[in-house]
Amino acid sequence: MTKSGHPDGPNESRAQTEALETLTVNRRRLLAGTVGMVGALMMRSVARSEEAAMPVVPDDPTRVPGAAPTAYGQRSPFEQAVRVPRSWWASLTPLQDSQGMLTPSALHFERHHNGVPVIHPTRHRLMIHGLVERPWSFTLDDLKRFPSVSRLAFIECSGNSAIEWRAPTGKTVQQTHGLTSTSEWTGVALKTLLGELGVKPEASWVLAEGSDAAAMTRSLPLASLMEEALICYAQNGEPLRPEQGYPLRLLVPGWEGNTCIKWLRRLKLGTAPFMTREETSQYTDLMPDGTARQFTMVMEAKSVITSPSGGQRVQPGWIEINGLAWSGRGRIAQVEVSTDGGRSWQEAVLQDPVLPKCHTRFRLPWRWNGTDVILQSRCRDETGYRQPTRAELVSVRGVNSIYHYNAIQSWRIAADGQVTNVHA
Repeated sequence: MTKSGHPDGPNESRAQTEALETLTVNRRRLLAGTVGMVGALMMRSVARSEEAAMPVVPDDPTRVPGAAPTAYGQRSPFEQAVRVPRSWWASLTPLQDSQGMLTPSALHFERHHNGVPVIHPTRHRLMIHGLVERPWSFTLDDLKRFPSVSRLAFIECSGNSAIEWRAPTGKTVQQTHGLTSTSEWTGVALKTLLGELGVKPEASWVLAEGSDAAAMTRSLPLASLMEEALICYAQNGEPLRPEQGYPLRLLVPGWEGNTCIKWLRRLKLGTAPFMTREETSQYTDLMPDGTARQFTMVMEAKSVITSPSGGQRVQPGWIEINGLAWSGRGRIAQVEVSTDGGRSWQEAVLQDPVLPKCHTRFRLPWRWNGTDVILQSRCRDETGYRQPTRAELVSVRGVNSIYHYNAIQSWRIAADGQVTNVHA
């Protein structure tokens, strides 16, 4: 090396460059492998803990005193449905094990951009500023003094089913559709807060920002937020879970999950979109001609059969086909099921309650004769929008997108009863 620190010649420079490139590649492989190992280790850990907690079962439970009360309720050790980590930034809801329309808080899917932060509730503040008459910083206790609102609503990651754009990749419905869940959300209506502060006439957009290490931000149109948006501090009757945004999150019912900013710390009102990193480099829809759609907030109507579904095995005879349907536009009006790959359709029964912008359970009794068949479901919402076939969706969107995949899902039942994912 020379005194300046540069290589003595081109060979040494080339060798150092190659070594650096090799180190970078190996680091990426290590990180990718680590993510997979972490997910596998988490699943093994859950299995071991469930096995260790398995109680001794008496022959006659009426002759043995039961367990004493506990400080925080636990599910039966015989129930083992778990979220599946997809990577360090997401986990998937076990839709195949779900009942009804609600998702337990502990099984609600999670998505974060730089891990789950630890936030002390008394130190947290929500600042509202920009084009408001009276900028203000709210504590959590301040927000709880306002009239509370509760509503049921699904949240769906816009990347839900993204792995299905090119090939039938997901082996189970948890893998293909597990980035959606429905909960009861409680908080204060955003329009109530803005009514107290006063909105300047020229305000038309809002920048929402989180307290996570990614400082996740999105630009949102003010008029739409004034209709239904909530500043939430509770989910399913208790404070938000950390992975769901504790102590505060924004909820915009029916919109893609990334707009429902978690760990919410700031709302800034302005006159135009703020064009943040997340809405320029991410969360845009690449079209076949190379252009990209932006600010496609609403999650379109979608359905999926959860039983029978991928990874399951069935026996000939009567089977109840059931699943979930939802739409960011409102209520589900109809679900149809096909047992012959889409050649014919039968209307399924919608299980009450059928609520706007919520998961809706559908059911259809069916007798399987043991032959090779393809099951599908398609839904229509109250606006008349009908879930597209894969061919219809791809004809408009191509296959270079990541977000907003809502095509009809196909499950193949082979003659041996094994259910697999196919593109029909």
